[in-house]
Amino acid sequence: MTIKKIGVLGAGSMGGGIAHLAAVKGFEIVLCDVDQKFVDGAVKRMSGFMDKSIAKQKMTMEEKEEVLKRITLTTQMEDLASVDLVIEAIFEDLEVKKNAFQKLDAICPPETIFSSNTSSMSITTLASATSRPDKVVGMHFFNPPLIMRLVEVIRGYYTSDETVKLASDAALAMGKTPVVVKKDTPGFIVNRIMMPQFLEAIRIVEEGIASPADIDTAVKLGLNYPMGPFELMDFTGVEISVHVGDYLFNESKDMKWNPPQAIKALVRAGRLGKKTGGGWFDYDI
Repeated sequence: MTIKKIGVLGAGSMGGGIAHLAAVKGFEIVLCDVDQKFVDGAVKRMSGFMDKSIAKQKMTMEEKEEVLKRITLTTQMEDLASVDLVIEAIFEDLEVKKNAFQKLDAICPPETIFSSNTSSMSITTLASATSRPDKVVGMHFFNPPLIMRLVEVIRGYYTSDETVKLASDAALAMGKTPVVVKKDTPGFIVNRIMMPQFLEAIRIVEEGIASPADIDTAVKLGLNYPMGPFELMDFTGVEISVHVGDYLFNESKDMKWNPPQAIKALVRAGRLGKKTGGGWFDYDI
């Protein structure tokens, strides 16, 4: 089997970015979301990014038009029936994802491979919502997908060797470096390493040892990271960090994964509208 046509479920920053990347690399794309405004917004972001590339003479207008022609927009999940590979990139909620996989299972032919862009959740559990657990795999891209070079390919308990190879080959065809996560463990590789750094940085703030700005400076200059933990949490979304931490804690019951109160308070403040979409540098924590 050769993957030529990819369906992306979810047109947010990750889903839209993955669709854009795959279209640039020559894949036919079906980009699906629940509301037309989301898929239109994704195309607007793609167009703006390519306009900047055109201005820098890294792309021509004709190349931009060819990329956009390869992308079909839809709000109907049924339109994913014709794809070889589905990449799910919706909200990090296990039940929402399982429901989506169950619907996809009824729509897509048996040979279609299902993948999830989840950053930490169980591929085996997602596969349990389908009749094809051997064809379910994790494909965790990093934000922004056009720039970040890594894709974690996660093997679920029943994922076949062929599915892992096809997912890895698709990542390579998109210009990425795939690494295989051999066991379906919460957090996979990167989040398993990164989340303890996030949580410890927050505890340092809670203990009054240093400010978020100074911690970011220390990490960037002392560890040579391109972004500090608080900058990175703001970039990816503070609420996502809480969801991932809660998931890791609920799966392991290990207190080291329990998100500190400061980040929970930050999320609550955002939900109350005190600073919609705010992050660590918008509040006095």
